[in-house]
Amino acid sequence: MDILERFLRYTRFNTQSDANSYTVPSTDGQREFALSLKEELIELGLTQVELDNNGYLFATLPSNITKKVPVIGFIAHLDTSPDISGKQVRARVEKNYNGENIILNREDNVILSPEMFPELLNVIGDDIIVTDGKTLLGADDKAGIAEIISAIEYLLAHPEIPHGKVRLAFTPDEEIGRGADYFDLSRFGCDWAYTVDGGGEGELEYENFNAAVAVARFKGLNVHPGYSKNKMVNALLLANSMISMFPELETPRFTEKYLGFFHLVSLKGTVDSAEAEWLIRDHDKDKFEKRKSMIAYYASILNKEYGEGTVELKVSDQYRNMKEVIEPVMEIVDLAVEAMRDIGISPRIVPIRGGTDGARLSYMGLPCPNIFTGGMNFHSRYEYISVQSMEKAMKTIVSIIKINAR
Repeated sequence: MDILERFLRYTRFNTQSDANSYTVPSTDGQREFALSLKEELIELGLTQVELDNNGYLFATLPSNITKKVPVIGFIAHLDTSPDISGKQVRARVEKNYNGENIILNREDNVILSPEMFPELLNVIGDDIIVTDGKTLLGADDKAGIAEIISAIEYLLAHPEIPHGKVRLAFTPDEEIGRGADYFDLSRFGCDWAYTVDGGGEGELEYENFNAAVAVARFKGLNVHPGYSKNKMVNALLLANSMISMFPELETPRFTEKYLGFFHLVSLKGTVDSAEAEWLIRDHDKDKFEKRKSMIAYYASILNKEYGEGTVELKVSDQYRNMKEVIEPVMEIVDLAVEAMRDIGISPRIVPIRGGTDGARLSYMGLPCPNIFTGGMNFHSRYEYISVQSMEKAMKTIVSIIKINAR
């Protein structure tokens, strides 16, 4: 099966995760997809193909050499983002992209434009996969799964290529921060691994945001508005007051590269009570701690003015920057750099402006850099991926495995 056919088949599974669900995996579609992948891996001839009760799928490509080399793994996630629908994805291929606007949905005027997304100019001449503008595509991370399995299929078809033992893992619920919750490292049994969950061609990442979520609950006092002078405390206006304290330029719209941010993701409520939720992100550990202190200070200002307990704030850490775990074993990053160069790709080492399962797995004891899939505009109806970049990601995986066997 070629990589395009494989990926298009995967997009037909609705695997959105659900943060409001307490099952594992959080949605039935992920398990359905995992069961299909399990059968595919068995048909390919892999060994130790196991799907556990939590929806984690493992498999092994046995070594074909007698020399002992490190066992390496490749990881991708089964779920797609809950930010936008992943149901009834209608993917299509724009062959030999010419650099002009692509009308995804004429009815809703959804246009994939290089003016808005200049990265499109990097894939002129490629065949790019898009949707009908009503759903996400699911390249995050079904492209990673397709690339990993296609790479293993290639090695199985070319037994003359020496390789050590390779382990595969496909995990649920990465998009809602639970992808590593039930990951059995001893069962996986690798010296290190790579997540295949990155963006544009050539990207290689070994540092990510430090991340926390802050939830503020505002207690108001509702009185009939005709008789509320000096009585009413509007919880929605309290929330607005706190929101206005945040520096406008430290939001996702105005930040890039190593710049951290505060991201307001939810605001709901009534006059009587309201709730706001922020994501707090920064690569620098000290700046990250300062951001958490800032949001606590903003809450204290309102409590001082309106009375203690007016704002209840809870700040919870989510994951940490894996850089400090990866730097002592930089040879695993160097190996990926060499692998890309061997197949004619110019590696681009960039920070992840987000997180991956690899960040948590690294702190659990499995160093886990992230390599590109070729996809762009993840979590969006404007998501797209280059077929040629997918093929290069597949070749990068093959190249990593070959170099490791030397």
